Amino acid sequence: MTRPGTERESTGSRPGRHPWWLSAVCYEVYPRSFGDSDQDGNGDLEGARQHLDHLEWLGIDCIWICPFYPSPMRDNGYDITDFCGVDPQFGTMADFDRLLADAHARGMKVIVDWVPNHTSSDHPWFVEARSARESARREWYYWRDEPNNWRAALGAGSTWTLDEQTEQYYLHFFYASQPDLNWYHPDVEAAMHQTLRFWLDRGVDGFRIDSTQCLGKDLTFADDDRCLAGEAINKINDHPYTHEILRKVRRLTDSYDGDRVLVGEVNLRQEARIVQYYGSGDELQLTFNFPPLDAPWDPIVWRMIIAEIERRLGPADAWPVWTLSNHDNSRLRTRYGGSIRRTRAAAVLLLTLRGTVFLYQGEELGLRDLDLRRSEMVDPAGRDGSRGPIPWTADPPHGWGPSPWLPFPPDAGTESVEAQRADDDSVLHLYRRLIRIRHSSRALRYGSWTDLDLRPGVLAYRRRLGEEEFVVLINFMDADREVPLEGDWQVHVDSVAFQGKGELAPYHGVVAAEQALLLAPASAAGRAQTDVATED
Repeated sequence: MTRPGTERESTGSRPGRHPWWLSAVCYEVYPRSFGDSDQDGNGDLEGARQHLDHLEWLGIDCIWICPFYPSPMRDNGYDITDFCGVDPQFGTMADFDRLLADAHARGMKVIVDWVPNHTSSDHPWFVEARSARESARREWYYWRDEPNNWRAALGAGSTWTLDEQTEQYYLHFFYASQPDLNWYHPDVEAAMHQTLRFWLDRGVDGFRIDSTQCLGKDLTFADDDRCLAGEAINKINDHPYTHEILRKVRRLTDSYDGDRVLVGEVNLRQEARIVQYYGSGDELQLTFNFPPLDAPWDPIVWRMIIAEIERRLGPADAWPVWTLSNHDNSRLRTRYGGSIRRTRAAAVLLLTLRGTVFLYQGEELGLRDLDLRRSEMVDPAGRDGSRGPIPWTADPPHGWGPSPWLPFPPDAGTESVEAQRADDDSVLHLYRRLIRIRHSSRALRYGSWTDLDLRPGVLAYRRRLGEEEFVVLINFMDADREVPLEGDWQVHVDSVAFQGKGELAPYHGVVAAEQALLLAPASAAGRAQTDVATED
């Protein structure tokens, strides 16, 4: 049973109507690696549309589509030459419209990447800006006669590159091929607002905002001692003007109906700073939570991460976001040493926390990173590991053209969608089961989160709303642990012995090594099981 004084509760209750994004399970689509409709080895928008059946079957509420805009692809699409177009390698605008319409017809929302900090150096705006110091668009970007000591992201060196034609340096927080836009200039603001309207008018449900914390800049361009120590400026830039920019963007998106959402990539790694980007309910609705992407398999670290999120965001009425991987970071299973048991336990963790969930494509299959030699990498920063193509069929070429742009992840045949759909005990079916239970439960979607300090090595917490409650037990140890609970409990989900179609089993007070359990009181468990029992 729990000991007095060992519970900490975050109520998380939000009165009134709940916007769709509050309870959503969102799915990140990296289009080049998701679906290949024309068998040329590169994923495309039509390929994504053709696999919406998979996402609907899985229970996804929203898809986030990474950049598909015209680009020279020096940074895999985050160097954009037209914010209102589709790169031919991904298809056409008609392909996008069909994808959007089909997703909406299935009840899924669609958000797209918005990259407001920079353009490609090939963008017509920058081409004009660098043509002469007197150019009408010169001040759309930042120029200086001498560089300061700021360091660019991704090991790209100085944030300043000399433009030899005009003999001034231009600013780029990332690669030299990605010059930063000057958001202090009203014409830049107007032009970028128009890009938002373009996609909102087409019907998108919101935006994931890239590098949000980078938008406002210190116009004194003072040197920063942290850059002398090797820190990149994008990880420490946190200027007050960014909040003014975000408030205007929020007013724009709020002028559209349908609960359009803004999700910020605020990569500052300090929750006390990140919570400021929610504003007073007038900036971002959601911000990504990055510490889980670095967290080791350790219950103390995880308890600290969750507690810090609840401590900072709860009092501000700011809603958390949980994700365990993305296109820039190593896959969960690889980070956890290739362990399938840890991977399955982490799925239970992800889908039972209080907040909005983002699931990176392929995590529902338990995929691992590619093992590439440097000569095989496409990304200049070496981030290809998590970007391998999704294996749809068990047999090669796994639903792709004969020469995909990157190799497939290890064991692509046995870990393919086709193979795992046929195996009721697969990681894929575990994710589906968890998503279905989450959808059926108001406690898991909106309820309080309470930390339960039960046993060393075990992360335990309660989710509760009204009379509905669950307890989650995750054993991080490599040996079984006794974890007694007061009252009678039944197992809704067992990460090790998955029972997708079986009867609920009683909980006997023991959590196996690297096992996660989702428990409900025995008196309520049968009723909850009925809500999700139908499988096809």
